Amino acid sequence: MPGLNRGECTLPESIGEMRFIPHTEADIMEMLKILQVGSIDELIAHVPAGLRARAAINLNPGMDEAEVVGTVSALAERNRGVRLASFLGCGYYRHYVPAAVRAITARAELATAYTPYQPEASQGTTQAIFEFQTLIAQLTGLDVANASMYDGASAVAEAVLMARRLMPKRSRVVLACSLWPEYQATIRTYLEVQPEIELVELAFDPASGTADLAALQSMLDDHLLCAVIGYPNVFGVIEPLGQIAQAVHQTGGLCISATAEALALGLLKSPAELDTDIAVGEGQSFGIAMQFGGPGLGFLATRLPYVRQMPGRLVGETLDARGRRAYCLTLATREQHIRRERATSNICTNHSLCALAATAYLALMGRRGLGKLAARNVELAHLAAKKLASAGIRRRFSGSFFNEFVVSISDVPKALAQAEERGVIAGVAMARAYPEVGSTLLITATEANSIQEIDLLCDVLAGAA
Repeated sequence: MPGLNRGECTLPESIGEMRFIPHTEADIMEMLKILQVGSIDELIAHVPAGLRARAAINLNPGMDEAEVVGTVSALAERNRGVRLASFLGCGYYRHYVPAAVRAITARAELATAYTPYQPEASQGTTQAIFEFQTLIAQLTGLDVANASMYDGASAVAEAVLMARRLMPKRSRVVLACSLWPEYQATIRTYLEVQPEIELVELAFDPASGTADLAALQSMLDDHLLCAVIGYPNVFGVIEPLGQIAQAVHQTGGLCISATAEALALGLLKSPAELDTDIAVGEGQSFGIAMQFGGPGLGFLATRLPYVRQMPGRLVGETLDARGRRAYCLTLATREQHIRRERATSNICTNHSLCALAATAYLALMGRRGLGKLAARNVELAHLAAKKLASAGIRRRFSGSFFNEFVVSISDVPKALAQAEERGVIAGVAMARAYPEVGSTLLITATEANSIQEIDLLCDVLAGAA
């Protein structure tokens, strides 16, 4: 305001003390009560006291926005940038994101994470989602895909519930132990409210790393609802999905494949070719940076007869009153998802912005480009495995793999620590989630890893073995 000096205007107390926290004190106390802790400090007591003491930024009171930005920027410039050669995987993967993808997703008219309800005002967004569905259907080989899920874990859990709606008289879910732990945990959480469902674990073969087909045979009868299999699995091993689907179908059950590294579908046989009924997975590899583990992009595709029981949103192509091509949400009303007791799913939106990134990425890559990139990932991962084997570090499993594999290391914590000192994040320790596989490390190589980085990895691990 012209002529108004700083400090002459006072805000009402209710505005001056406004916080960007939507919970009242009563809300917070109720949540703490459920968590069985007495205070926020007690909730974060597991964080070392030294770190908590240094967590606050010492800013002078009364600083304006420009001053705060300048102060915080100066603090950020003191950070020492370190580039690490990363071989992490196990569900989230480091791939190059083309600049065009970032440019498209940054456009203001598309920068939303919410599903559009008013087609007349959002044809661009709905068309982008429609194209995403088309690309996922082509990738999986199945008839129809939805407008995306929250992530791969929620997608696979929703697929199990979808199978239950399709076959309500069946109750046994066979869950492969070689599925990612987060995926398994999400399925178990979803099924807690359905105690009538029997969850049976399918062990993996200790030699190959694939599902134990002999054990599967004992689980096949008319109670079988579905079998959930990783493709590839948590060990990076490519499961015999076709054989599993054939066995499951003999008793009338459904086969659900879950793919965390979606790039693998650019090279492997599609789930549809292997007779899968529902294909789900994580689309983060398609133009979405790792970003410390999120957000993700779940996808779900299935056969056309099952479309009415699909969770989430579905965009369809139609004609408007003037006969022009148009896009709108179809086959499910918004009210269906609000009325929980009648809903196919309580997921009533989607990760539109992430789906847009995947759409742009897949359109840029094309079928041939995606296949070449997938082949390059296989080449680099197998090169890393070969070089490690020459250094005496051998694979734990014999099964064929895509771009990640498990190796045996005598002292994994020591190896990881020594690797980090050399600027290498060597992989993911498997013993915590899979103690039965012993002292092992899951290593992932993508096009983001150079030959020099692979050589450095081999040198580091050979010295620690």
